[in-house]
Amino acid sequence: MSYNKMPSITAETINPKVRMFTYEPCGEIVRHARLLEQEIYDNPGSLPFQEIIYCNLGNPQALGQQPINFFREVLSLCDNPPLIYRDEARALFSACALKRANRILESLPAKDSGSYTSSQGVRSLRQVVADGIAARDGFPSRAEDIFLTDGASSAINMMMQILIRSPEDSILCPLPEYPLYSGSIILHGGTMVPYYLTEDNGWGLEIFEVKRCLEDARASGLTVRAMVVINPGNPTGQVLSMTSQEEIVEFCRKEGLVILADEVYQDNVYTENKKFNSFKKVARSLGYDQEDLSVVSFHSVSMGYYGECGRRGGYMEICGFGSEVIDEIYKLSSLTICPNIAGQILISLIMDPPKLGDESFETFMTEKEETYSSLLKSAKTLQKAFSSLEGVSCNKFEGAMYLFPRLRLPPLAIRAAELEGVSPDVFYAHRLLGATGIAVVPGSGFHPVSGTSHIRCTILPGEEKIAAMVPRLRAFHEAFMEEFRG
Repeated sequence: MSYNKMPSITAETINPKVRMFTYEPCGEIVRHARLLEQEIYDNPGSLPFQEIIYCNLGNPQALGQQPINFFREVLSLCDNPPLIYRDEARALFSACALKRANRILESLPAKDSGSYTSSQGVRSLRQVVADGIAARDGFPSRAEDIFLTDGASSAINMMMQILIRSPEDSILCPLPEYPLYSGSIILHGGTMVPYYLTEDNGWGLEIFEVKRCLEDARASGLTVRAMVVINPGNPTGQVLSMTSQEEIVEFCRKEGLVILADEVYQDNVYTENKKFNSFKKVARSLGYDQEDLSVVSFHSVSMGYYGECGRRGGYMEICGFGSEVIDEIYKLSSLTICPNIAGQILISLIMDPPKLGDESFETFMTEKEETYSSLLKSAKTLQKAFSSLEGVSCNKFEGAMYLFPRLRLPPLAIRAAELEGVSPDVFYAHRLLGATGIAVVPGSGFHPVSGTSHIRCTILPGEEKIAAMVPRLRAFHEAFMEEFRG
């Protein structure tokens, strides 16, 4: 008997769609950073820095942001129900945390956090989320329209599976983009139709540009099914004006497009003259209901003042879809049985945090305001630092957790990058990491306008890390520009 000695699977024989897309926030820069981190561990003192500062991901707690105590108390009690009834619990946990945990446990299967739940999520927790949305927007929300999910990413992937039927089906996406969108569209066999945000206008959205892209796509035979809007923006950090949102709603209603509203940074708005408004709220304010427009909004426990990325909790609210479509989405969500229970609990807490009069309210508000203040101070410091560098410009920070400064590098640096077979921003990011230990993401991973170079830098929540980072950044950039000035 002979045997096949060839590997049963190779990089050439895997699904080609997987090989087509990239995800730079966890890509080559991070692999380089891990190698340097190992070098620091194996050979202390061998590098000009003693730690890697990871500015590649919005990962708040890994960067020093403190968790909200009330949320952690409730999660602990839900995972350890007997604690609720022990005498010492009243000394360790707030009365409102004990009350909330008991209420949540009463709604769980077998009153325990270790069981499967409904594939759509625990109904009482979905009702809490719906009530939170209604309180936020001033318009009704129904538990039946809420799907609790393992973070916003799984919900976005689910909607791409629902919307994309063939390569002719396409989705309008902003550029620069969060690469989850291009990656998921590729994986599900669709076509991305990009529309560019305008850097000179604070990364604003021009509706005539979106219309042009839609018309070009249709002229080429594509069926455009939805429009992605990220607000506040990632990687660009802008907050859309109400006027822009109204234009988008009117456009999508007229053209029959689903609005896919990525609203995971809704609690990260830092500009005084703008505030977050959900797309559902904007649509309802214009008088459009479920019969007029389809809107899917996504939220997550990962960002905001809570920053619980590892809990993988989130929701999507689906408005304007018929009951038969909802049934199909439920069937799709059933493939993973159910979202994780810690994430379900946490998203309910975020949408219904302590209120005035609750024992935990003052502590909660103090922790929340300290986190906001720290992020805002760090953002201002970083923005000022980037803007002061030769050949670097940085738009005003409005929301989310990122700065997206533009690099205008000397011709010699661009030629050096070409010789290494990489783009100028990749060249710069690797040099920055090797010299300082600061890991940022090359802007090309977010597909900005061709011929421009950017980096995306996550805002660190701790002033101590910022204080350590800025002098390294400035010294590196000055040396880099001097080396390649010619």
